[in-house]
Amino acid sequence: MGRNRHELLKCNMTNEQDWNARIYTQAQTIGKASSDFFQEEVKMDFVYDYMLHVLTEYAKLLRYKPTIPEKATEFCLESMACPAPADIKKLLLDSMEKSTSDAEPCKLPPPFTPEELQQLHEKKAIAVKQVEMWVQKTWGQQGHKF
Repeated sequence: MGRNRHELLKCNMTNEQDWNARIYTQAQTIGKASSDFFQEEVKMDFVYDYMLHVLTEYAKLLRYKPTIPEKATEFCLESMACPAPADIKKLLLDSMEKSTSDAEPCKLPPPFTPEELQQLHEKKAIAVKQVEMWVQKTWGQQGHKF
């Protein structure tokens, strides 16, 4: 965000006006915290473990047995990386998983029961109505029709 735009966020920061600017500032703070968390706490090993878990769980849902076509050609990372430009080749080789993990993939909780899912939908509906009321109240105080 440009410096001038950042300075504009300081204008009219009252409890009754420019709630958009405050929400924008809060969203930026939340986004930065999220970005910092991922950069500092989420390690590539965890990402690969999660990907393995998702693929393993998805494979359990498959109802057919995949087969390799007779004329299929197997590709390995090295064969795809070799003709690539040097910078892309380095990225591909650096990001290659060297071996599989000895640990089992993470265990996720079971899916929601129908009752839990209904409660979740009700909480979401209540939250949406609350936000709509806040918006109407704010716009009403500023003399706008919503």
